[in-house]
Amino acid sequence: MTLPPLNRTTLSRLAPELLPAVDPAELRARIVHFGLGAFHRAHQAVYTENAAAHTGEPWGITAVAPRSSGTVRTLRDQDCLYSLTERRAGGSVCRVVGAVVDALAMGPDAKAVDALLADPEVTVVTLTVTEKGYHRSPLTGGLDTSAASVAADLAARPDGPLTTVVGRLAAGLAARTRAGAPPVSVVSCDNMAGNGTALGRVVRDFVRASAWPDRDEVLDRMAGSVAYPATVVDRIVPAVGEADRMAASAALGVRDALPVAGEPYRQWVLEDSFVAPRPSWERDGALFVPDVTPYQLTKLRLLNGSHSALAHLGLLAGCATIADTMAADWGESVVRALCGEVAPTLPAGGPDPVDYAEDLILRFRNPAMRHLLRQIASDASLKIVERWLPALRELRGRGAGTPVLELALAAWVHGTRPGTTALADPAAEALAACWPVPARPADTVRALLRTVGAADLAGDDALCAAVADRLPALRAGRVEI
Repeated sequence: MTLPPLNRTTLSRLAPELLPAVDPAELRARIVHFGLGAFHRAHQAVYTENAAAHTGEPWGITAVAPRSSGTVRTLRDQDCLYSLTERRAGGSVCRVVGAVVDALAMGPDAKAVDALLADPEVTVVTLTVTEKGYHRSPLTGGLDTSAASVAADLAARPDGPLTTVVGRLAAGLAARTRAGAPPVSVVSCDNMAGNGTALGRVVRDFVRASAWPDRDEVLDRMAGSVAYPATVVDRIVPAVGEADRMAASAALGVRDALPVAGEPYRQWVLEDSFVAPRPSWERDGALFVPDVTPYQLTKLRLLNGSHSALAHLGLLAGCATIADTMAADWGESVVRALCGEVAPTLPAGGPDPVDYAEDLILRFRNPAMRHLLRQIASDASLKIVERWLPALRELRGRGAGTPVLELALAAWVHGTRPGTTALADPAAEALAACWPVPARPADTVRALLRTVGAADLAGDDALCAAVADRLPALRAGRVEI
């Protein structure tokens, strides 16, 4: 039997426990979100819907897809409804989420996106575009204006088909300030240390590098009307496959073409520096603090750092998922040892590192989760710069040992070899070029570190030798703590 599609008409077929927390028809577009991926739909959208349910305020989201017009069409076909399945060890729980009220494709719908960014009703903009979506220079941390896509956007008309989120956002915020619209808070939800500061910098860099005759005036106005609060987001949201779509449709009794799944745990920590109205996310457990740094570094260096380490080591050992690595005899040891090694670099005021590590092990063990290692290991040249290298610098600067970070780094190094199963990475070609024939392992490690902007670590001969010494065992599939 063919199931009817999920949409507002078929919501009446669903049992009460499967329905959204609010009536989607009562929401308005007051948030613009860049990034139509699974994480946003399983995280910020859920917080927003639950906040609206608690307060009765009509906070709805218009989601903007930077690239995938197909996802936009599919979501629109479902009246922007989709299901979220929480994968629990004792059984999954499914319900429909209705916080997204519209979906746009950034290029084809550029005028509509700009109109929303200038709309006084819109007072929050959020982003989940991954680290590479910010086009930051590995040397300066600012906007890489030499990147082809950034250079093309700078040369284009502001109302034209800009291809980078930074360019579209900068142009939209500039139009908003010119129109005299109220202040707006722009919230990065991507895994970067100081993500608010990083986002504000690349947006300002774009305006500064533009040919707009009023760019100085725009920058002055934006300084007083646009805030960039820092955030920490946490929920494991694995990629969804056909089996997940079939399971969600079976649970609902209607066909959902865009379900998402996640672990039961979720966290959102936000810097309390908003300059405009926002949803009462704290009513759903979000935490507003003066400084997110202790939480941000704990999450980046312990959770994300462990995730990346398990991904690169696990792929070498023949594992497919995080749960597989935890079933290996080395998985839990890697998590505990890495967290213990990195803990001295964390500022006071955040979670206890020992308790945090034990919580991670429980989360990673969840047998209902199938978080693919290849998904986690993608874009590694950007991820390790945030997750491993700052802690590595700090520890080595103190003269402390770094054996677990060296092991993780060696696994990443091995994965860049030409002829290995390629992982998606924007620097893949440059990384492969670091392996001359014949290759001297320590020299290759140095070249790879320079490629990711870590010339200082490349100059650490003892580090490069230690990483190189780990390679033979890893090539044999052995993970030796």
